Amino acid sequence: MATIKDIAEKAGVSIATVSRVLNYDPTLSVGEDTKKRIFEIAEALSYRKNATRKKVYRRIAFVHWVTETEELSDLYYMAVRHGIEEEAEKHHLNLLKFVTKEIDKIPDDIDGLIAVGRFTRKTINQFQQKTEHIVLIDSDTEHHGCDAILTDFSSVIKQAVDLFLSKNLDRIGFLGGYGIQSSIPDIRERYFRDCLSTYGILEESLILLEDYNVESGYHMMKKFLSSQTDKKVGFITANDPIAIGAIKALNEAQIDIPGKVSIIGINDISVSKYIYPALTTVRIEKELMGKTAVELLVERLRDERTIAKKVYIDTILIERQTT
Repeated sequence: MATIKDIAEKAGVSIATVSRVLNYDPTLSVGEDTKKRIFEIAEALSYRKNATRKKVYRRIAFVHWVTETEELSDLYYMAVRHGIEEEAEKHHLNLLKFVTKEIDKIPDDIDGLIAVGRFTRKTINQFQQKTEHIVLIDSDTEHHGCDAILTDFSSVIKQAVDLFLSKNLDRIGFLGGYGIQSSIPDIRERYFRDCLSTYGILEESLILLEDYNVESGYHMMKKFLSSQTDKKVGFITANDPIAIGAIKALNEAQIDIPGKVSIIGINDISVSKYIYPALTTVRIEKELMGKTAVELLVERLRDERTIAKKVYIDTILIERQTT
């Protein structure tokens, strides 16, 4: 970090003059050009008045939305956790692991917190009572005042819709789950509605909601098949497990995929390429999200940053056999 001495040397003035300029001393009599030069040099050197570096803290709470057993029903969360653990080890951080229902067990003397999942404002307020250094992963809307690693689901949905439209398929449905609050829909459903409304092809009857697992995907597709028409249809699913369940129902009913029903998932979990037929899905860089969260927290602690950052990780559509 630059010092007042460094700034003084570059500006060609005394240390006392730099100090008085940076502290806006009204009694100082120097030209505007000199003041401007000092401020520009200070900015370039990232000088901060009275700043003292503190050590990078090492005791970090890791709050996971699911248990490691529950991860098996959605490998997305396992991949994010692996990214966090790998990067935390690299930075010699001591991760104290909790699930959402264990928030009261988090010590009050932690140095930072990483939370994975979609949390209410009430829960985030509980986090903020524990520490001011918070990084959220996957918190769709409630992340004010916290660092956050986010996915641009508007882009994700548009990629999927545009693929269907490029194949002259304009009857498009959505299989998803409910938001964490009944009055607030899942962000993927909201962007789906927005996108299809823009194109003028939204069909409410093709939006089915239950839960975010394989069983729900199976049930929702069975429900659709019980009242299907002869028209070809494509479904975007809120995650890959829903897509896998839907494919199971289609295979059981001997429905041609993608000849009759096309499927696009979201996340690209590891098993997506191994199911039959292999799943077309929008890849979210899950491990990178976890690693980036740790990097943000380390940087926040090291540099004493107080302004929250939001980092969006790019996505890519992986086309396989279900489209």
